[in-house]
Amino acid sequence: MVRMLFPRSLRNRFAALCLSTVPIVFSFIMAADSGAQPVATRPYAVSIFATAPPGLSKPDSITFSSTSVFVGYGNGGAPDGSGGAKSNIIQYDFNGNVINNFTVVGHNDGLRFNPTRSQLWAVQNEDGNANLVQIRVPSGSARITPLGTGPHGGGYDDIDFNYFTTFMSASAPTINPNTAPAIVSVEVERNRAFFTDVLNGNATATNVTTGETETLNLQDPDSMIVNPRGELVMTSQGDGELIIVQHPGRACQRALVVPLTSAAGGPTIGNTQADDTVFTTQSSGELLVADKGLNTIYRITVPYFAAAAYSAISVFDTPTSANPIESFVGQTNLTTGFVTPIVTGMSNPGGMAFIPAGVNLQDFINASMRIASPCP
Repeated sequence: MVRMLFPRSLRNRFAALCLSTVPIVFSFIMAADSGAQPVATRPYAVSIFATAPPGLSKPDSITFSSTSVFVGYGNGGAPDGSGGAKSNIIQYDFNGNVINNFTVVGHNDGLRFNPTRSQLWAVQNEDGNANLVQIRVPSGSARITPLGTGPHGGGYDDIDFNYFTTFMSASAPTINPNTAPAIVSVEVERNRAFFTDVLNGNATATNVTTGETETLNLQDPDSMIVNPRGELVMTSQGDGELIIVQHPGRACQRALVVPLTSAAGGPTIGNTQADDTVFTTQSSGELLVADKGLNTIYRITVPYFAAAAYSAISVFDTPTSANPIESFVGQTNLTTGFVTPIVTGMSNPGGMAFIPAGVNLQDFINASMRIASPCP
């Protein structure tokens, strides 16, 4: 998919206009015409985990349970859910074989497995008119909860669980400066959602690369994950930043901002943009990354995974460029903000997951939802 270096609300409206005219041809031409071929830097290795099933396209969000991997296919639908957009959630085994295919209404851009309920939580329509679909596995029965359009003017994107709290990123804001919540917590009761503000788009944060305090203006809240310390790490994609929230939702909450740079992007902040970021939690395992342009999910392995963060990156040569000059998966230094490529030659990498090996995945997933550090 062609990426624009503008706030996501504008990029997605442009994409929706194009897709409403040629919804199927466009998505397949982009995949077929792309000359990208992923190449790993030693000692990393890259291989194909799975390709898009016939008729599906634009794989993005990835999550996993103790027995399966789940991938959301947006199929080039409009990001506000208009035009009859439908997405598919494909359930794979750990060898990349299809087990199940769940169809959801709307454009999927947020997916997380909730082990306490044995459910997939899938968020639709990040531009507005958002909804949450809770899918029971393996039956496929679902409950839809409207999330609507938030005070930021957009919808909701990624979702994660931390210490029995559900967090969401508030995506595609239409206000600048963004004075509305960029991260919220949500409680779902029957078919209603109740939101609590966690971090505003204009919050005060410490810049980890300078040590200075600054006021944020988050124009593209996007992917989000809980790191091994129990902190929320959210991508503000078009801003080229990662936002770290320590003790989220508590009285001692603290925010930090990590401006991203790379060799290809140079020193200009905003040229290096991340989609998903994940953290290694064991020395043995595999990184999965979905490439929307190549319609493929790739597996990245290495003999030893040190504790580190990895991001799906697209680099632009100027702040007004329409197309990335380079797309790759890189190791992200959260102290300096510098991203070092480990797999280059990608087209449009987005969703990622790190799946540890040699552990009881159910125990691991359950434990990861209960991380809470005490206030200092």
